[in-house]
Amino acid sequence: MFSLYKKELQSYFFSPLAYIISALFVLIYSLSFIGWITSLTKVSLTFSFPAIFYDQFFYFIFLVPMLTMKSFAEERKSNTEVLLMSTPLNVFKIVMGKFLAIGTVFLMIMALTFIYPVITVIYGEVRWSGLICGYIGFLLWGLGCIAIGMLVSSFTENQIIAAILGEAAMMILFFIDHFSDIKWMQNKPVLSSFISSMSPKTRFVGFATGVFKLSDMVFYITFIVLILCWTMISVEKRRWNRG
Repeated sequence: MFSLYKKELQSYFFSPLAYIISALFVLIYSLSFIGWITSLTKVSLTFSFPAIFYDQFFYFIFLVPMLTMKSFAEERKSNTEVLLMSTPLNVFKIVMGKFLAIGTVFLMIMALTFIYPVITVIYGEVRWSGLICGYIGFLLWGLGCIAIGMLVSSFTENQIIAAILGEAAMMILFFIDHFSDIKWMQNKPVLSSFISSMSPKTRFVGFATGVFKLSDMVFYITFIVLILCWTMISVEKRRWNRG
């Protein structure tokens, strides 16, 4: 699995894709950081970093599909899927190798943002518990988006379609809590409460306020595992269809 992980990781950094996405993410994060600073009325910087991550929650939906669109679609398009499926690696190792590679790219992108807490420490103060909660929550949300993008990529050989469908799936998840506000849904409090509890955005609120809840972490981990299992089923089906 390590050889596949290494190959996938190299494929991102030997192309401009990872650098473009990193630049876009840092640009959006920088604009949010500057926006928070300019809105402060005090001299010291005492704002909440998790709130900045909450601002990135929506914009990140447009960046993740660019990372995941080629995970399986490119293999199918370039006919290297046959070689991948014929390797001694089982489906679990194939999926996890790709997932960990993209996850590593995501971690590196997140690491670039750590310069801003450092700047804040120099000129103000940082609430470290809130900062750590924000990073953990955003990491879990990012890994969940990566899992969704990989699942969608396993359905098609067209990277553009994989990116569009992946973004659509993430948008539905992002706005799923709004369904509970529909008038006829409000007449069904149990169903409305269930839909709200299934919203990744609602679950992120705790992290964004600097409050760590084990239930929110379990939700994200369960969500990621479930999507990865579906991806394994999709890849396994492709392997069986090829005989």
